[in-house]
Amino acid sequence: MSRIVIPETAAAPAGSQATLEAINAKLGRVPNFFRVLSNSPAVITAHAALNQGLGKALDLKTRERIALAVAAVNGCEYCDAAHTFTGHTFARLSREEVELARQGMSDDPHAAAAAAFARKVAEARGKVTADDLAAIRDAGFSDAQIVEIVAVVAENFFTNLINNVAETEVDFPAI
Repeated sequence: MSRIVIPETAAAPAGSQATLEAINAKLGRVPNFFRVLSNSPAVITAHAALNQGLGKALDLKTRERIALAVAAVNGCEYCDAAHTFTGHTFARLSREEVELARQGMSDDPHAAAAAAFARKVAEARGKVTADDLAAIRDAGFSDAQIVEIVAVVAENFFTNLINNVAETEVDFPAI
């Protein structure tokens, strides 16, 4: 049972309703995580803006791999379940790739570099080494893409923290 109220969508604050409606239109439902965020219109609005902006950064497979790696570092059961589902369903990551992503790995060398760097950023709380930066650059990532990886790590840290504090009830099907 969640330690923070998961309001029914209709019972969420008025300031959260537009964002919840947009999520429902996109996903066909409103997952528990967004309902937890809806307790604060400011927070759900800020998260939606960050998510929308970062949706233009990197590609979907890379963002999902990063989310899985960060969820593993932070032990976030909800985010692991959510990104296992979305990674498999929308990004078309195989079960093997999902498992590798959790470890900061991939069968694809370019994807492996992004996942490994993201995992190091998460584990080191951003205090990566010069060698870590050299490795991601050697894999072909630009400074803009490095900043995007860090931003996606940060976005996922936020969601992990919310869900770990709330102990949000997982509402994604097992893959």
